[in-house]
Amino acid sequence: MSNLQLFVGCVAIWGSTWLAITYQLGSVEPEASVTYRFLLASLLLFAYCAARRLPLRYPAREHLWMALFGILMFSVSYICVYYAEQRIVSGLVAVGYSASPLLGMLGQRAFFGTPMTRKMALGSVLGIAGITLVFWPEFAHFSQGANPVAGAIFTGLAVLLSTFGNMVAHRNHDAKIPVWQGMAWGMLYGSVFSAAWTLAAGKGFGFEATPAYVLSLLYLVVLGSILAFAGFLTLLGRIGPARSGYIGVMVPIVALVISAAFEDFRWHALTWVGIAVSVAGNVVILRRA
Repeated sequence: MSNLQLFVGCVAIWGSTWLAITYQLGSVEPEASVTYRFLLASLLLFAYCAARRLPLRYPAREHLWMALFGILMFSVSYICVYYAEQRIVSGLVAVGYSASPLLGMLGQRAFFGTPMTRKMALGSVLGIAGITLVFWPEFAHFSQGANPVAGAIFTGLAVLLSTFGNMVAHRNHDAKIPVWQGMAWGMLYGSVFSAAWTLAAGKGFGFEATPAYVLSLLYLVVLGSILAFAGFLTLLGRIGPARSGYIGVMVPIVALVISAAFEDFRWHALTWVGIAVSVAGNVVILRRA
């Protein structure tokens, strides 16, 4: 698939997972939901690798890197997202993830010595500004959330941990670890860490056997975890963490369209202005020189 097809596919899938995650927030503990999601995804990936006879044995050193990748990308960052959405409006979480390209650019500079360009910086700033404008009316309800300061902290942690996960993924790509095997091991390690977190926090592994919870879980496993992350990691290997991170800017825009259809989201003038600014940043950061 082309870079554009991978980019559009990830944006479309992850834009719809915002709605699916709301069906996971209920009687089941967030840590348990994250455990179920990535454990099921890892089992499906291992079955896929076995069916295609893909090699699954790697040196212990590479397993340590895959474990770090899984813990950052498929465990602690997602647990922080679930915590954040329990405490604040989803708009602030979206604005947090709109900083992904900028943080990715800084991470590439710090860990890999990749130079920072004006085009990348401009596109990142436009993305953050655009998403802020889109969700500005929603921030009026920020103070009404349950412990909004904690929600903001969890959002910042989620974005930062996800960025570090992207850096590890970039390193694993350079070490020639294939996408499918790296995802299988990473999601397994991430789910084990989430399970340990659940036990350490003294929480149980309850399960909500309702159609809404089960169907949303399956959707998050197959599309939101396996297919979307496969596309994203492939794209990350091709164009780097900073440019692929712009997916985090475009996903909330797709989520708005879905929210308008299912959650009665009301469009404002700032919504259109913010989308225009975000798309402009998208053009700047993704177009070829």
